Amino acid sequence: MLARTFGCARVVFNDCLRLRQDAYAAGEKISDTEVQRRVVTLAKSAPERAWLSEVASVALVQASQDARRAYRNWFDSLSGKRKGRRVGHPRFRSRKDHRQSARFTRNGFALHRDRLYVAKVGDVRVRWSRPLPSVPSSVTIIREADGRYYASFVVEVAATPLPAVTKDVGIDLGLTTLAVTSDGELIANPRHLRARERHLARAQRALARKQKGSANRSKARVKVAVHHRKVREARADYLHKTALRLVRDNQAVYVEDLAVSGLARTRLAKSVHDAGWATLVRLLEERAERYGRTVVKVGRWFPSSQICSMCGVKDGPKPLDVRTWTCGGCGAVLDRDVNAARNIRLEGRKVAAGQADTLNDCGADVRPGQASAVGAEAVTHRSAA
Repeated sequence: MLARTFGCARVVFNDCLRLRQDAYAAGEKISDTEVQRRVVTLAKSAPERAWLSEVASVALVQASQDARRAYRNWFDSLSGKRKGRRVGHPRFRSRKDHRQSARFTRNGFALHRDRLYVAKVGDVRVRWSRPLPSVPSSVTIIREADGRYYASFVVEVAATPLPAVTKDVGIDLGLTTLAVTSDGELIANPRHLRARERHLARAQRALARKQKGSANRSKARVKVAVHHRKVREARADYLHKTALRLVRDNQAVYVEDLAVSGLARTRLAKSVHDAGWATLVRLLEERAERYGRTVVKVGRWFPSSQICSMCGVKDGPKPLDVRTWTCGGCGAVLDRDVNAARNIRLEGRKVAAGQADTLNDCGADVRPGQASAVGAEAVTHRSAA
């Protein structure tokens, strides 16, 4: 029944996208209410869509809402109303996607101790990963590629500020070590994908030898998905614990605003994705908002590896193989990563105070003030016709 619900929700989502595309091509303006009426209410009475009545209507309505939100995000991204990375055109969902899901609002599910009641599915036994902090407003049933089913609840979590501390820290992200702090601490990079790459390659070779469409190929595909799940969960667990520790021990955390999507197009793409820089920064921001801390991003063009953290002399760019050097101004022996982390902390303090790149070494304002126009300033005169 869950598989049938996934399929019906997928069909409704695709019908919504197709209807909106046809209306846009024909120059017709169609409201969200009319879209839902056509793909859900009227479709149930049509012979080719009569099987939509066999599943809970709340899942179909939420699939229609998901399609509306996907289109809204796309248009907002085109117009500039939605900030961040550009959102592409919504794509059709495929029955061959190994990850399927269906969402239910409050009137489509109920909780009874260790069981979850889903409309027109019945009671489903649940193994809780943690107690719910509040009454959930919706639940999404997800079937992953490895055959496991998950129930993801939307709940409201109250902020719990931690006691204030006076310590702050700058973080320099890397590949050899995941992060180096301004205090000199080295946070190791476990390289979860590299650690399981041998087992994963063996499972993928076994999958490639299986005949397409056979039961053995389906079993081999699940084994590959299990290896990917173990890598994903191990990486997420490590990043969650690292972010929580950094936020708990420091009042402010300063990090670089790295262009991860650009670095992922280089020959270091696998290592960059395996490190999970973007996930770590996102978790730092989420934890800081919940526990009353501050996370400040320093611009990606800030030359943290070119400036001496002792005297402020800029030595210029250095190759990546140069890990230590001696400052030409003060003679201090500097470690590349620790020095960069200290510079990020100094620049992050300026960004937090609104003084980044506005003061020189002596504390004077480097921005020129307004000057009155010169009386004999050259102008352009229109010639008489």
